[in-house]
Amino acid sequence: MLLYIHVPFCDSKCFYCAFNSYVDKYHLKDLYVEALIKDLEFNLKKYVNKDKNIETIFIGGGTPSTLNMYHYQKIFDTLKPYLSYTKEITIEANPNSASNEWLQNIFDLGVKRVSFGVQSFRDDKLNFLGRNHTQNRAIKAIQEAKDIGFEHINLDLIYGCDIDTKENMLQDIQIANSLPVDHISAYSLTIEEDTKFYNTPSVKIDDYELSLYIFEELKRAGFKQYEISNFAKGKGAVSKHNLGYWEYKEYIGCGSGAVGRVANNRYYKDRSVENYIKDPLAYCEIEKLSDNDILTEKVLLGLRSMVGVDTSLIDSSKVDILLREDKVYIKENRVYLKDYLIADEVALYLF
Repeated sequence: MLLYIHVPFCDSKCFYCAFNSYVDKYHLKDLYVEALIKDLEFNLKKYVNKDKNIETIFIGGGTPSTLNMYHYQKIFDTLKPYLSYTKEITIEANPNSASNEWLQNIFDLGVKRVSFGVQSFRDDKLNFLGRNHTQNRAIKAIQEAKDIGFEHINLDLIYGCDIDTKENMLQDIQIANSLPVDHISAYSLTIEEDTKFYNTPSVKIDDYELSLYIFEELKRAGFKQYEISNFAKGKGAVSKHNLGYWEYKEYIGCGSGAVGRVANNRYYKDRSVENYIKDPLAYCEIEKLSDNDILTEKVLLGLRSMVGVDTSLIDSSKVDILLREDKVYIKENRVYLKDYLIADEVALYLF
């Protein structure tokens, strides 16, 4: 069982961001955390038992580093009775709001993995994306996290912008590799509704060759790709929480806009912070997953990651064709895709 906790507050709204996050609701922080505690208490009591433990926790957003330490003290006081079997606790952070003091305090609470929303080490690109930090601040935050003792440090990079070239993406990778970072999440820019970039879709480029180049340079730097967007320096640096999603483990989602899945039910919390505060236990939707839905999701998630797909779940004749075309390989009765970028197309073919 995985646990995801959502923090909807942000320092600023990036031009590409469609996540459930807000820059104008800071006055609701205290009330939000009170509601979140009720949400956590209810779901932990309901789902965690001797057969189902909390394996990993991920605190995401929004920007989790916008919450104060007294907020996190309350949250971790609630979590403490359920942490006996927890293997990993991760928190996302913005380089600006993740001060040295904040990082030290969150580390002291037991968080040993931090993920910085860096996106780029080029100030011109950070301005282009609407980020509010600089190259120097990102580098300093990463170094401070290492000095404090965080065991694993991730940073996010965005590519696929119309100002990207192989040369400047290589620059980002080289700077990242010079820092104490053992995990990189590299995401292709997406254009979504209700974002500033939605009105200027030309800022995105679809360049398959650029993607392959970035993946190859990350590999050259020692970051092994284990999912379409994730790269780790060694098995120990792999995100256990994210891997749990691709292994189709059950997960609890707490917070406004959070999503959870237990058995064949996927539930969605209200995205409105105000509505969530009024009733943190309510769901705005519960989706019943059919056996076919679950099969489809297992195949797609497996194909786009190191998890692979059990051969019993897919048509062997189609797998044979993919083998002949050198798109997949089989190991210990599981099918693995050689190029994660074509996962969607292969999944469509298989179904």
